[in-house]
Amino acid sequence: QVHLVESGGGLVQAGGSLRLSCAASGRTFSSYYTMGWFRQAPEKEREFVAAIKWSGSSTNYKDSVQGRFTISRDNAKNTVYLQMDSLKPEDTAIYYCAADHTIKARASMNPVDYEYWGQGTQVTVSP
Repeated sequence: QVHLVESGGGLVQAGGSLRLSCAASGRTFSSYYTMGWFRQAPEKEREFVAAIKWSGSSTNYKDSVQGRFTISRDNAKNTVYLQMDSLKPEDTAIYYCAADHTIKARASMNPVDYEYWGQGTQVTVSP
């Protein structure tokens, strides 16, 4: 079992920045897991934001966050980060981190590929 805990959410004004963290633990967790960030706004479907493979050499981003968000990981700390800059009100959502234990050529954007999920952290961006 893998346990994921997100932190770093909050309320910011449009144009501001936040850094989200996701700490992973559990006896089955490996630094080779692909890690992803997803978000879900009220009454909307959960959507992909960003993902990164174990080496950090392969990353994927949702088109609308490309150039504004940066995903990274510190395997020594079993932690993945999402640096969010130039935030927009449209970014308001609960942000979830997730772990994919399977071997893939690229980090997946499909939530069904992720086996483990955190409980989420709220990000609110005011106009």
